[in-house]
Amino acid sequence: MIDMKKLDRELLKVEKPARYVGSELNSVVKNKEDVNVRFAFAFPDVYEVGMSHTGMHILYHLMNSMENVWCERVFAPWTDMEEIMRKNNIPLYGLESKDELMEFDFVGFTLQYEMSYTNILNMLDLGKIPVRSKNRTNDMPLVIAGGPCAYNPEPLYEVIDLFTIGETEELLPELLKLYEEEKKNGFDRLVFLEKAAKLDGIYVPSFYEELYNEDGTVKGRKTLNENAKETITKRIIRDLNKSFYPEKSILPYIDVVHDRVVLELFRGCTRGCRFCQAGMVYRPVREKEADTLVKQAERLIDSTGHDEISLTSLSSGDYSCLPDLTLKLLDMYENQNVSISLPSLRLDSMTFDIIERLQEVRKSGLTFAPEAGTQRMRDVINKNLTEEQILGPVETAFNLGWSTVKLYFMIGLPGETMEDVLGIKELAYKVKDKFFQRPKEDIKGNLKINASASCFVPKPFTPFQWVKQDSMEEFFDKAKSLQREIKDKKVSFSYHEPKLSYLEAVFARGDRRLSSALIRAWEKGCRFDGWYDMFDFSKWMEAFEETSTDADFFGRRERSLTEVLPWDFIDIGVDKKFLVSEYEKAMGYTTTPDCRQKCVNCGVNHRFIGGACPHVQVNK
Repeated sequence: MIDMKKLDRELLKVEKPARYVGSELNSVVKNKEDVNVRFAFAFPDVYEVGMSHTGMHILYHLMNSMENVWCERVFAPWTDMEEIMRKNNIPLYGLESKDELMEFDFVGFTLQYEMSYTNILNMLDLGKIPVRSKNRTNDMPLVIAGGPCAYNPEPLYEVIDLFTIGETEELLPELLKLYEEEKKNGFDRLVFLEKAAKLDGIYVPSFYEELYNEDGTVKGRKTLNENAKETITKRIIRDLNKSFYPEKSILPYIDVVHDRVVLELFRGCTRGCRFCQAGMVYRPVREKEADTLVKQAERLIDSTGHDEISLTSLSSGDYSCLPDLTLKLLDMYENQNVSISLPSLRLDSMTFDIIERLQEVRKSGLTFAPEAGTQRMRDVINKNLTEEQILGPVETAFNLGWSTVKLYFMIGLPGETMEDVLGIKELAYKVKDKFFQRPKEDIKGNLKINASASCFVPKPFTPFQWVKQDSMEEFFDKAKSLQREIKDKKVSFSYHEPKLSYLEAVFARGDRRLSSALIRAWEKGCRFDGWYDMFDFSKWMEAFEETSTDADFFGRRERSLTEVLPWDFIDIGVDKKFLVSEYEKAMGYTTTPDCRQKCVNCGVNHRFIGGACPHVQVNK
């Protein structure tokens, strides 16, 4: 256990000591003598970001609901705290017990963002755990990982002992039960990994060898252990109404990114945006019943006292019971000054009668995501939004009193021209015109349009997984051109750092040969790479050079449709031939309808049951 007197003394020297003390309301403390399995849920970013992640709260309380398991939290310490820990030999510890990581059975990382990978290495090192799995012994924790980035686990193959692929509410209890049984019988690391590999959704990277062609592309994979499966199939929760959802939420001592009750309306998306990984890997859509959500809201409000309920999903406006649910929650909580927020709304699913009432409690700006400035590019990405469907809801919002609008776009999309890029300016100006083209007596408030553009990153398991990414120079040219062209003071423009997007693409589409460069970058001091003021691109370039890694080969390069991809061994339920078809449609500017309207034959309905999928044909 950590020397608490020393820790308390040193915490007075850091910027935000509340990040490192624990003991918050609704956190769980158990007697470690009464449990058989100890799990450290590790979020590779600062406390404020990690505490805003819904998945962490779900899995934390799920594992702590198990009698023989104690789950604690651990976050990446900021640089001031890391310096103190290294100087005073204070190892990284679990917030609840203050025990160092080496005393846990599992250290489990959630992979939300490729640019958090160096933080994983840094956290392991601060916990005195070898960063390479091959150097860990029987008495050391098992390092596991899951989350969206685990759909291409290969860049972390040297670091992670096993990956969970898909949704883990059912898988984690199975894995922990298996560990508990093995621990009773005399734990052997290799034997446990062999048995774990038999579970659906578990991937043990050390049980495979990746084979390469002469040109550096992947030739295939060879299994090195008889327990290793040729294909890893993702796990899903088939019925969200019966799935675990916490009745309590930990209340932090300091402000966090999202400090509110979160209700998950459904998982999956039927829209089929071709750039969106989440829209593919989380299929099929599975909805919760409105009554289930109301009960969850009551319990969470009672246990936390939060004054906001956020109704979340990939596209909240697509929830079939949205009007009934929001009105019921408003009736329940309006007098208590509890607001209801609806993030992730699409322009064509806006229900302004509901939104107007939501704003009676707490008024905020509106966020729209046209994604592209021209119809041609919206057809390429299958956004299925016309200019009229964008400007109509915007005008309605202005008529209802809104005057602050955020517009989200992407630059660098496949087939994009400078005309398409400048279409972002044109669309933002048309939004401005909708505000001022109304009668003078109707114009209220000071109009402010905030347009921002992220740099397109091709992601695995999307129709764009094969395409070439723009160079950093091309990204800068497009962004700077927009900055020069947008001269209206009512419209501001910002863009994402192209160098960061370049690296994100490298690790999104890379294979296990990236591992050495990742470790070298961390050794050179890279950490918190997703934070602009911490990001040091020159160190990454040095790491690639020192490890003879061709970053362009992994990140920017266009792939052929027949190339073996590093993640092809994972089955997400969506057929690869469907992704190829969508890629070809994109190149021909052809759209695909929402699969709620018509089955698009993605393949997921043949193997995965989904409550809102209208085309279920599961082969029993």
